Formats: sequence, structure tokens, C-alpha cells
Amino acid sequence: MVAFAAGSLPTGEHSRERPLPNGTKGKTMPDNKPETMKAGDVIHLTTAASVQFLRPIFVRVIRELPGRHTYHGWVWIEGYQLNAAGDAVARRELYVMRAGVRRQPLPVAPTRPARRPRRRVRVG
Repeated sequence: MVAFAAGSLPTGEHSRERPLPNGTKGKTMPDNKPETMKAGDVIHLTTAASVQFLRPIFVRVIRELPGRHTYHGWVWIEGYQLNAAGDAVARRELYVMRAGVRRQPLPVAPTRPARRPRRRVRVG
């Protein structure tokens, strides 16, 4: 277990601190406002979000579920699992690590050009 002196906080790569605005160097302030997911956001979930996503999935967020108490850095979300075409295939409630959630646009599935009916041509 790591103990800190009274009044001191951990800093560095793994702390929840960010640089002060206006380019102030060498000082940080606590990050008290984690970015929340909004309805309609499309997120990509991999093992970085939770070990249950060995096969990554795309989810369209319905809402975060703030009423459920979780461990620090984790969140419950409600959303629709999407297929390759971007269509909802299942409604799910998911427990994920906020830092592992990646927001991104839907993958664009390759489409075939429309087939035009061929006309028969008479030769002769």
C-alpha cells in the first residue's frame, strides 16, 4: 500500500490530474469533471474497456446510468449494440472502464454499386 504525506497528492502519468489552462507549466489541477457519454454517441468497446469485449463491439449510447454506484473510473451505460451496417441488434446495459471507451464514427461498410438491368441488343 502506498502512503502519502498529509496534503500531498500523487502526480504523473497515472494520476487524475491535468495541466492548468493558459499554458501554465509545472502545475496541475484535479480532473473533477470526467467526460460523460451523451445519447447518440457511438462508442467502440474493446478489452481496454472491459475483459468481456474480447470481440470488440460498437454501441450507440442511450444514456449513462449514474444512479448505480461503481468503482472509481467505471460506469454503467445503456445502449444498442450495432452490427456492421450500423443497425441496432440488441439493447444492452454494460459496465465499462471510462478510460477504455473510444468514441468514433460508425465503420462504413463497403457497398456494391447498383446493378442496372441490361437491355438486349439485336444484331442484324
